[in-house]
Amino acid sequence: MPRRLTITVPSLSLGGAEGVAAMMANHWAQAGDSVTLITLDSSESDTFQLSETVERYELAVMQDSKNLIQAVFNNRQRVRRLRDVIAASQPDIVISLTDRMNVLTLLATRKLNRPVLISERSDPRHHPIGRLWSFLRKKTYPRATALVVQTEGVADFCKQWLKETHIEVIPNAVPTPRSPDIPVVTEQMVLSRPPSHIIYGMGRLSYEKGFDRLIDAFSNLAEKFPNWKLRILGEGPLRESLQATIDERGLQEQIELTGWVENPELYLDQGEIFVLPSRYEGFPNALLQAMSRGLACISFDCESGPADIAKEGLPVIIVQTKKINFFSTSYQLALMMEAFMEDESSRKETAIASLQVTERFSVSRFFQAWDVLIQTALSGKAN
Repeated sequence: MPRRLTITVPSLSLGGAEGVAAMMANHWAQAGDSVTLITLDSSESDTFQLSETVERYELAVMQDSKNLIQAVFNNRQRVRRLRDVIAASQPDIVISLTDRMNVLTLLATRKLNRPVLISERSDPRHHPIGRLWSFLRKKTYPRATALVVQTEGVADFCKQWLKETHIEVIPNAVPTPRSPDIPVVTEQMVLSRPPSHIIYGMGRLSYEKGFDRLIDAFSNLAEKFPNWKLRILGEGPLRESLQATIDERGLQEQIELTGWVENPELYLDQGEIFVLPSRYEGFPNALLQAMSRGLACISFDCESGPADIAKEGLPVIIVQTKKINFFSTSYQLALMMEAFMEDESSRKETAIASLQVTERFSVSRFFQAWDVLIQTALSGKAN
């Protein structure tokens, strides 16, 4: 029997959580469910597309607050709008993604008497959301039917203050290309690629993504490897700062901030090495995507995410985040990058082994886990 699913997310602009929300909505709608997706932002900021069979509501209430009083007023307005639209969608179940959105959704559904599944998309041990939001999270999360997290480490942390809440671990899946014309990468395709000498990074240009550390590491190698280039895909608030660093070091010819791209696979397919320099992660879509395109991948040892992927037997080179023998983290990253840059056979071997990620973190496994949780919640057994 078709289900009525309502999904709430801040926007459909850029980020990993937004891409996951769009993928979920499209998948379930194509499977025959009645799907409503609600965003706080307007559709003008969309970078992810929805199927025509998904009912979309844009609340356009993402304006910034100048002070605490205005913040309280704006969020009360958001809760009221959310409550009205969620009720109008007549859901069997509500699914919310991202921390603040979870709080607002739980407040909006307080009297709805419908199961609500909430999902943390980052690592709450490291991702700051402010004192007030943290307080509200601890007050509202116990109302959820279940909390979905992406790693066992985050689950263990949440269990410390969510004693009675059902917590489910569902890692991200390898993102599906937006264009059906983009093929799955095979071992033969990796073997036949000519050397490009391109290193990729990808993600929001913000502090937690650590692209300043990647630029530092590449700067240490640029003179030794003048035929290598670094390209960073993504947009964000630190673009000007990162570009200023590139300009100061005279590396405009070797480092490029490419910006947001619609089909990152087409870019990644041109690369040989991928680096995830994040300070913390939830479960990085970018790393999964790069591995699925056959790149040799390096990542800092975030407390959540990359190491969990490596534990699955996948060849992610993990760089420690603590100084070793007085060497900085950027210097340690540079050493790992240099090893790959000097050894084409090692790059190819690692890239081919990385293709296993498509099976280990498949879309089918992702939705199987979600569908089991939804069925459990609808039957009233989640708690």
